[in-house]
Amino acid sequence: MSPPPILLVVVDTEEEFDWSAPFARDNTSVHAMADIHRSQEICDRFGIRPVYVMDYPIATQEEGWLPLKEFVEDGRAVIGAHLHPWVSPPFIEELTIANTFPGNLPAELEEEKLTLLTRQIQTVIGKKPKIYKAGRYGFGPNTPAILEKLGYEIDLSPSPPFDFGPGHGPDFSRTSNHPQRITPGGGIFSFPATGDYVGRWATSRRHAHRLHRLASTPLLSALRLPGILSRFRLLERIRLSPEGHSPDELERLTVALIRRGLNVFSLTLHSPTLRPGCTPYVKNKEDLNRFLKTLGQYFHFFINSLGGIALTPLELKMRLEALTPHCGLAMHNLNETTSP
Repeated sequence: MSPPPILLVVVDTEEEFDWSAPFARDNTSVHAMADIHRSQEICDRFGIRPVYVMDYPIATQEEGWLPLKEFVEDGRAVIGAHLHPWVSPPFIEELTIANTFPGNLPAELEEEKLTLLTRQIQTVIGKKPKIYKAGRYGFGPNTPAILEKLGYEIDLSPSPPFDFGPGHGPDFSRTSNHPQRITPGGGIFSFPATGDYVGRWATSRRHAHRLHRLASTPLLSALRLPGILSRFRLLERIRLSPEGHSPDELERLTVALIRRGLNVFSLTLHSPTLRPGCTPYVKNKEDLNRFLKTLGQYFHFFINSLGGIALTPLELKMRLEALTPHCGLAMHNLNETTSP
């Protein structure tokens, strides 16, 4: 009998800002946190304890951190850190697109920003975070050593199969969805945000990525080729998130990856999406209702239809370490893919 699939739920808990506008250090409003109960209540119905990865504006304003502290104290959720460099002190670096990815910063600055964020979260929540997710998925070459030094045990930053290289970010087009050890001693686990290519033409990750990139060129995109490929289910790139995806798409991604041997799934969303007008995914009340319905339908599918279970990242790490002796789970390069 196959083991039940495992689900992690990760909420990027952050300030509201216009995603289409330039990054600005003064965008620190966290009013949308008044609506964070919407997704938490759905998680509660299915016995899911989400991880709220908090950034600096959330951790420094009571309006942001107080709801999370209550969830944690009630045993309904866990917390982690989420580094948005442009709103996290010290503000030494030039504000450029490249510098919005934490892993692009000098190692000393990346460490200092994360150190201050870690201390602030511990101050307001009363627990030191051991779970990290880089803002904008900005995992860099110095990140593992910094996480190890600061006592982190989990990284949630990778986002296969996306390539953020054209925007000065990391390339996850070849990154596996499987859990990985990312430090030489094997003490830090990486659980990627689940995503991949599905469809009849997704015969291999490399082939699918090249085809999707070709279809997304300005000329073919203007001809709506990506939409045509998706509509006929020839090739789709899907992230396991209710943001921009239907329940059917999330279910098809999950089934496809189970067939490919994946057993750990990480669903992600952004906290501002719970308030209409704060992200592109929810612009009005109708969008919000659709978003919440998608979240509930997927949880029902995963827990009830598939017989899956929900764990926190630290619970999953403990389970993996119990199944495999220390370093028994091979350490993988983040650019290694196990997709067929």
